[in-house]
Amino acid sequence: MNDQQLTFDAYRGDAPFVRGSDTSEAAAEQTAPFRMSLSNQVLAVIKRAGAHGVTDDEVEVRLDLRHQTASARRRELVLAGVIKDSGNRRPTRSGRQATVWTWIKPHPWAKR
Repeated sequence: MNDQQLTFDAYRGDAPFVRGSDTSEAAAEQTAPFRMSLSNQVLAVIKRAGAHGVTDDEVEVRLDLRHQTASARRRELVLAGVIKDSGNRRPTRSGRQATVWTWIKPHPWAKR
């Protein structure tokens, strides 16, 4: 597995926030410097899982992240086209079924 890192910014430099919410906008501004680093950490967890994949809940546990942070970074990876829904489901810590995410390995001829 190569050390591919995410360089695509799904939100074009601006962290998403709820319009009209000053607290949401402030939080988005505060997380901006860390988003790409966290996205790459989430990507690394998903890549290491291989075909078994991981759920958002498993990412949260492995990286000690809150759900909102983990799921937002995973969403960026989906938008970047580097991970996908495997079609499998697995129970979370609460017993609910969750999507299992897997890495989309780039084709050898793809630009890197």
